[in-house]
Amino acid sequence: MRDMDSGEGRGDRRGGGRGLNPNYFLPKPVKVGDEVEVTIDATASKGDGLAKKDGFVIFVKDAKQGETVKVRITDVRARFAVGEIVGSGSASSAPAAEDSSAPSDDTPQ
Repeated sequence: MRDMDSGEGRGDRRGGGRGLNPNYFLPKPVKVGDEVEVTIDATASKGDGLAKKDGFVIFVKDAKQGETVKVRITDVRARFAVGEIVGSGSASSAPAAEDSSAPSDDTPQ
């Protein structure tokens, strides 16, 4: 016979159940119509590119791993968004180049 105090009964909710993820209700970092530049981190099981914006997953059709692309968001769900490529990402690192041409504090006066 089962001991009802052991926690093995049907009513025990420790370690299981379908509790709501608190992140489910947080504002999403993108909305439909936004255009964002992302780097494709991986390829999803159906072949879409997978990128993240502030930890939020974005699936990008026809994108390849390693690409940096500009994406228009077409759908936003609770845990992910879907986007389409609208252009290539910026290939230059202009801010880094500007910093190297700026006068440094080590310049003799």
